[in-house]
Amino acid sequence: MRNDKDNLIVRLTFELAIDVVSFSEKIRERNRFEMASQIFRIGTSIGANIREAQNAESKRDFIHKFKISAKESDELEYWLKLCQASEFYPNPEDKLLKDLKSVILIISKIISSSKNNN
Repeated sequence: MRNDKDNLIVRLTFELAIDVVSFSEKIRERNRFEMASQIFRIGTSIGANIREAQNAESKRDFIHKFKISAKESDELEYWLKLCQASEFYPNPEDKLLKDLKSVILIISKIISSSKNNN
């Protein structure tokens, strides 16, 4: 059953998704639609999977959904670094990369502590 009180990782991944939406719009302004769509999809799915994990059917399901979010976070970091390295894309703001790093660390800690509680 879902708990609706403030949840740090749910809030942080939602805020990250908002920033990803804004960044993907900057990419769209340069008519780079494929990259914008890729970043949009992967960056918003992190929080969607975290939110879905709040209704997990089991601890195993919970961990699985967090592992999906961890993979997506790593993939988003790859795409953002690709934008940084390319002259054809806008450079993501340091805040976006810093917030993503924080999310990655928290997700890793949640997975680790959830596994250890078995």
